[in-house]
Amino acid sequence: MCRFLDFSVFLFLVLPSLVSSLSFDLPSISPKYTNVHINVEGDASITNQGIQLTPYEREEVLNGKAGRATYVESLHLWDKASRELADFTTNFTFNIDSDGNSSFADGLAFFLANFSSPFNGTSIQGGGLGLMNETLPISPDPFVAVVFDTFSHQENRPRTNVSINVKSMLNPGSIKPWFNNITQGMDNNASITYSASSQVLQVVFTGFWKGQKTTESLSYKVDLREILPEFVSVGFSAATGWFFEKNSVSSWQFNSTSLRSGSVLLSPASSPPPKGKNKKQLVIGLSICVSIIVALLLALAINTCHKKVPDLGQDMDSEFQRVSSGTKKFSYTELQTATNNFAEGQKLGEGGFGGVYRGFLRSLNLDVAVKRVSSGSNQGIKEYVAEVKIISQLRHRNLVPLYGWCHDINRGELLLVYEYMPQGSLDSHLFKAKSPPLNWELRYRIAQGLASALLYLHGGWKQCVLHRDIKSSNVLLDSSFNAKLGDFGLASLVDHENAPRKTLDGGTLGYIAPECSSTLQTTKESDVYSFGIVALEIATGQRAILVNEPEGVKITLVEWVWNLYGMEKLIEAADPKLCGNFERPKMEKLMMIGLWCAHPNSTCRLKISEALHCLTSSEQLPPLPQKMPKPVYPTSFSSQHWQILEGHTSSSNNSCPSRFTSSSIMDTSSTSHSHTH
Repeated sequence: MCRFLDFSVFLFLVLPSLVSSLSFDLPSISPKYTNVHINVEGDASITNQGIQLTPYEREEVLNGKAGRATYVESLHLWDKASRELADFTTNFTFNIDSDGNSSFADGLAFFLANFSSPFNGTSIQGGGLGLMNETLPISPDPFVAVVFDTFSHQENRPRTNVSINVKSMLNPGSIKPWFNNITQGMDNNASITYSASSQVLQVVFTGFWKGQKTTESLSYKVDLREILPEFVSVGFSAATGWFFEKNSVSSWQFNSTSLRSGSVLLSPASSPPPKGKNKKQLVIGLSICVSIIVALLLALAINTCHKKVPDLGQDMDSEFQRVSSGTKKFSYTELQTATNNFAEGQKLGEGGFGGVYRGFLRSLNLDVAVKRVSSGSNQGIKEYVAEVKIISQLRHRNLVPLYGWCHDINRGELLLVYEYMPQGSLDSHLFKAKSPPLNWELRYRIAQGLASALLYLHGGWKQCVLHRDIKSSNVLLDSSFNAKLGDFGLASLVDHENAPRKTLDGGTLGYIAPECSSTLQTTKESDVYSFGIVALEIATGQRAILVNEPEGVKITLVEWVWNLYGMEKLIEAADPKLCGNFERPKMEKLMMIGLWCAHPNSTCRLKISEALHCLTSSEQLPPLPQKMPKPVYPTSFSSQHWQILEGHTSSSNNSCPSRFTSSSIMDTSSTSHSHTH
C-alpha cells in the first residue's frame, strides 16, 4: 500500500533538488523567445529561422561579425559546500550555410561560461568564435566549449572539425574531423552530455559524407569544478572572419540533474537571480514550477503503486546466460548513460514495441543501438524474451548482432543492445527521399544479403527459425550498405523434422502471405512471401500497398507489378529514381523472383535456396501466368492440408508449373550451413 507519509517524505526530499535543476525545451525558436528565454549579444538576433548568431541579410556587411546567445537562467553546475557536480544533457539543431560559396569561416560553438566583462565582438571575432580574443593563449574568463570549426587556424588540423575546448581555442582537449558540406547548408543535430560520475563530456553530432548523413562522437574527461564557477551561463556563439557563413540554431533542449544539497532553495542568497527576471516574474515562475512538480509527483506516486512490471529476475538471467553465446547483461545505469538518458535527440526510430536509441558504451568503446521494449503488455515481454533467446544464438553476416540485454524490475525497463547500423533502415532509403537514392548495385546486393540471411534462418542452424516479420523497415544497413536482418520479436524456433508452422500473432499488413488470413498460421513459405514483397520494393521503390490518388483506391504491390508483367511492360515498374541506371536483365530477374516468392499459392513459391541461387547465378526463371492467380489455401486444417501448405505434395494448380529442371538448384533448407557472421 502507498502511504501518504511516504509520499510526503518523498516530496520533501525531492522538491528542493528539482528547483535547483535547469530544464527547458525550445523546439522551434522564434522572435518571441527574445529576452524571455534567450538573451542575445553582439551581432546575434532571433528570427523565424531561429537564433542567428551572425547576420545573413545580404544588404549588411557579413564578414567580421560575432554574436552570442545565452539562456536567461543560470545553470547551477556544482555546489561549493558539498562539491556535488550536476549531470546535464543538451540537444540542438544547427545550420552553418555559406550560401554556395566555397570560402567560408569561422564556426559555431556551444559553451558553458561566466563572463565577467561586457561582450566586445570586435576583439573576439574570427577564430575567437565570440568567446575569446584569438591572439590570447588563454581566455581571461574560463569557458568549456564544443566547437564546430569551419576554418582551422592551425596547420595540422582539418579545415572543418569538431573539438572540445577548455579555456582556450588553441589547444583543444579532443578533436575530430567533421565531414560536412557547408555550401549546401544542411541542418545538423548535436547531443552533448556530461556525466558527473565519470567526469566525461561527450558530443554526438551529425555530418554529411558523399551525400549520406553520418554520425560521429567525441569525448573528453574534465572535472568542470576545476574550470568553471558554481553558476554558469549556457549558450551559443559564432563568428565570421574574412569569409561569410550563416550560423544559426533552430531548436534547443537542455536538462540538468538537481544538486541534492538543495542550496538554491535553502540558501537563496548564494544563488544569483535568473537573468532578465524581476521579483514578480520569479514568484510566478516558482509557483508554476511547484504546481507542475506536485502534479508530476502525484502521478509518479500513483504510477508506482499500480505499475505492472515484468516478472523477470535471476531465473531469467540464468536462462539467458545458458542459451546465449557472446552476449551479456548490462546495467540500466550503463545504458541510461550511453543514450544520454534516452534523449529524444538520440532516438533512431519507433517500432511496434518501443523506441530505439543510439548509444555509446564507453567501457567497450562501442556505438550501439538500444531498443527500449515496452513492458506494459504481455506482447512486449514476449518479444523481449524471444529476441534474447533466439537471436543471441545466431551468427550470420546478414543478421544484426545482439550484444546484450537488461531487465530492471524496479523501473519496469526491458532493454536490448544491438550493433549500431550507421545507414539506418532500408525503407528510409527507398521511401523517404534520401539523396542520392540507393544505386542499383547496392540494391541488388541488399536483396542477395537478405536472401542469404533467410536461408540461414530456415536451414543453416540446428533449428528452423521463422522470422515472421520480414519487411523493409527491419532490414538495416551497415556503413558499407550491407543488409542486416533484425527485429526478431515475433520469431519462433521449430524443429526441422516437424511441419514448421506457428500461430499468427503479428506481422505487418502488406507483407503477410494471403493464406495466413485463413489458416492463421505462419510457415517458411509465408517468410518467403514477405521476402518477395521486399524484393519488389527494392526494384520498384514502391511500398507494399499502393494508394491510387485522388480516388484513394488501394492495390497491393504484387498486383501492380503482376499487371505490368501481363502487359509485357514489366520494366516500367523499375524505380524511376534510378533514372534508368540499372542492368535491365537483372532488374527484370529481381522482379520475377519477387513475384515467384510472393505467388498467391504457397506451394508455387520459390524456396529461399532457389531464390538465392537465381540472384547469384545466370539461372533463368520460367514464365509466370499472365494473370495473377487467386490464392489457394485450405478451409480446414487436416494433416494433408498442412502437407500441401508445406510443399510436401505437388500442386494441381496449373498456374504453378514445374519451376526448375537444373540439378544445380537444390533445396538446402534442411541441411546445415556455415554462414558465419
